[in-house]
Amino acid sequence: MKQGEEDFKFVKEKNEDKGNYIFQKDKLTRYGFYFVGTVLAIIGIVLFVV
Repeated sequence: MKQGEEDFKFVKEKNEDKGNYIFQKDKLTRYGFYFVGTVLAIIGIVLFVV
């Protein structure tokens, strides 16, 4: 059985009508990225101190 071609982008620009992307370039994505990065950094610092 042949599998269909998978063509997806990592980041979607605001003007594109595609649905095959992982992240969208907007404020919510940037906020989520920084939030997750900050939480991981805090956990790393706590683990390093302990």
